[in-house]
Amino acid sequence: MITIALPKGRIADETLEIFQKIFDEKFEFKGRELILKKAGFTFLNVRNWDVATYVEHGAVDIGVVGYDVIKELNSDVLELLDMKLGICRVSVGGIKGDNSYKNKTELKVATKLANIAKEYFSKKGIPAEIIKLNGSIELAPLIGLSDVIVDIVETGTTMKENGLEVKEDVLEYVSARLIANKNSYVAKKPEIIELYEKIKELI
Repeated sequence: MITIALPKGRIADETLEIFQKIFDEKFEFKGRELILKKAGFTFLNVRNWDVATYVEHGAVDIGVVGYDVIKELNSDVLELLDMKLGICRVSVGGIKGDNSYKNKTELKVATKLANIAKEYFSKKGIPAEIIKLNGSIELAPLIGLSDVIVDIVETGTTMKENGLEVKEDVLEYVSARLIANKNSYVAKKPEIIELYEKIKELI
């Protein structure tokens, strides 16, 4: 039996729809259910940021998680497939019409993607103080906590509604990826490859 970690929310639902098409059965978590056993699989419904950790440590065999999470956590997992779900980008955002951040010798950057932001500005040779936030990141430049933010952007609407705009892209393409635990991939390779091929046909 293969155990699969799915992130709570839309991507979990969309992933289960793929399994529904493959096996012609209804796949869904009911209410606050965290474990679903179906068609020889066990699905776990976990927080997005925990999926890669479950996979890396072998608590589950495979998982579906955003590339931003994999990169931010530097997860030691096998990336098997681009699921083409939850497509977005990681961008630098700041106050609309204000590009003064480009002239600063050191930037204050608010983000939940601390490692991604640090690496990005380091490669550009720009010293940056990273301020870790877990939510409402758009507030930071508005109240002077930071010069810019680094955040996930889908449509850019949230930034626009808060008087911000995208300044530059850090990662131009981010999507949900099918990942595997390295040991599981060896021990259960035929089952994982079979599932991989079936998913690949549908995306």
